[in-house]
Amino acid sequence: MEKTTGGANKKSNARLLIRDRAAEMCIKLEQAEEVLKAMRNIDDRIIHALNTTVPTASFSGKVNATQTCKELYESLLEAHLSREKAIKACITETSAVVGQLREARAKEFDNMSLIKQLRKEQTKLKFMQSELNVEEVVNDRSWKVFNERCRIYFTPPKRS
Repeated sequence: MEKTTGGANKKSNARLLIRDRAAEMCIKLEQAEEVLKAMRNIDDRIIHALNTTVPTASFSGKVNATQTCKELYESLLEAHLSREKAIKACITETSAVVGQLREARAKEFDNMSLIKQLRKEQTKLKFMQSELNVEEVVNDRSWKVFNERCRIYFTPPKRS
């Protein structure tokens, strides 16, 4: 939604940083929490974004509300899809690690470091699975706010 070239570059750089961090978020649980928080920034600030960019009826002639809502829609959609993809990739990766650790534990059932690592990975897996539920709530809230404010200016295409 930035209008200036510098703002567009800053936004693009932020997206690249978040994508890079999302690719590594499965390494540590603490990293995953931090990355998801950064990736949810657009959802956390949607009301502010709408209040500052979508005009009220008295100011509707000064801003292209249709274009602004379209840009916000595209940003939200991209953010939601990238977060879901990152979470699901992490779940897949962590599930594989848990499976390998379970097999190893079956062979070495008294190896305490192996048991500790398995519990750590299981905790991370449960966290990421719960984040899918959180993601659904965050997305629903954002779309509700978006639709309340932008419905008269922009109709999103039907999603399959």
